Amino acid sequence: MSQAFAAAEGPRIAVLTRPAGRNETLASRLLGAGWQSCILPALEIQALPIASVDLPRPSSYDLVVFVSGNAARQYLDQLALADGSVSWPAGVAAATVGPASAQALRDSGYFGANTTVLCPDESAASHDSEALWSILESLPKLPGRVLLVRGTQGRDWLGDKLEAHGASVTRHAAYLRRPADWNSGQLATLRQWADAGSIATWLITSGEGADAIRDHVQAAGLADWWQRCRFVLTHPTLARRVPQPRDSAGCQAMVKICLPNDESIFQAFVAA
Repeated sequence: MSQAFAAAEGPRIAVLTRPAGRNETLASRLLGAGWQSCILPALEIQALPIASVDLPRPSSYDLVVFVSGNAARQYLDQLALADGSVSWPAGVAAATVGPASAQALRDSGYFGANTTVLCPDESAASHDSEALWSILESLPKLPGRVLLVRGTQGRDWLGDKLEAHGASVTRHAAYLRRPADWNSGQLATLRQWADAGSIATWLITSGEGADAIRDHVQAAGLADWWQRCRFVLTHPTLARRVPQPRDSAGCQAMVKICLPNDESIFQAFVAA
């Protein structure tokens, strides 16, 4: 859905719901564009402790796939805790679903100049498991041993796809995502906007996040207001996790889809 949001009266309010530490730069840019930003993480990331003997090492695999930037960060932290300062093994490729996560891997200090990091490029139509699969299936030979680093929950589409094509896949949960707590001050701000009839635009980046937000607003008695809000989503499948856009002629667009990087998200908020 690429149409612009119809003009609305009142303040332009962006509710940024990515995990803590992921929203500040975007909030600053939106402020400069005339938006009032509320940083309200939907989920918090909790590292999962693991005994050194149980941690899968990259040297045992042909390819290590990180399903998100959080997966990469948490796994590399686990490696550092278990093995200290070590280099990524030669000949083991890494893969991510987007270029931002790939760049974070290259900047981590683990990866040598010759390490292969596979990911959809900036011009890809999407940055997701499907886009990464398109790259993997175009390789001369599909890696036989794959380590898939993820959270405790999430889509298993890519792992299933790899297994269906003969790869041996080990799934490793490096972190846990749980609903973040919203304090009374944050809830009071939402209620003020609802009472004033101000329509917020929410950034939604995961299905778990959408569910956590919905549960929070329902518990706060704000479900009717939530139904009238707008949404910027980083994947088309998230559209079914938020109130549906109006489909009658002349109604404003309530949902916009964009790539999961700051530039695309910023443009989705501010483009006329």
